[in-house]
Amino acid sequence: MLNWKTVLERARDGNLAPARRDERSPQQWRELLSPAVFRVTRQAGTEPAFSSDMCSLFEPGRYACACCHSPLFDSAEKFESGTGWPSFTQPLSQEAIAYHADHSYGMVRIETTCATCDAHLGHVFPDGPPPGGLRYCMNALALEKIKD
Repeated sequence: MLNWKTVLERARDGNLAPARRDERSPQQWRELLSPAVFRVTRQAGTEPAFSSDMCSLFEPGRYACACCHSPLFDSAEKFESGTGWPSFTQPLSQEAIAYHADHSYGMVRIETTCATCDAHLGHVFPDGPPPGGLRYCMNALALEKIKD
């Protein structure tokens, strides 16, 4: 189980290698994705809070990257954070997510990206529920639901 210490170490020292890589040019991604998904995932945008019904959906299944379709989260780790973005306590696997220090907007945060294709997903914070204490605050536009 990942914890805040491990997340900080990975952001500082490097991430685990993913099972595969999907490296496309910005133009190739632009041709594949809607403008909104491209803005969030390829340009590190943020969708407005409470703009997606995904926050309140808790059906069984998995969530994958909207760009490369790599599985990222299981619905069993999803919780209602009240933030307006889908939130999870743990990724599906330790190598699914990459962590990067983010110093934008005068803050220090940990950005999360898809380890397979580098899509911006959101951020992870140390204020989640036990036992891991993590809150993966994800853009709904960066995820797609996969039914089990």
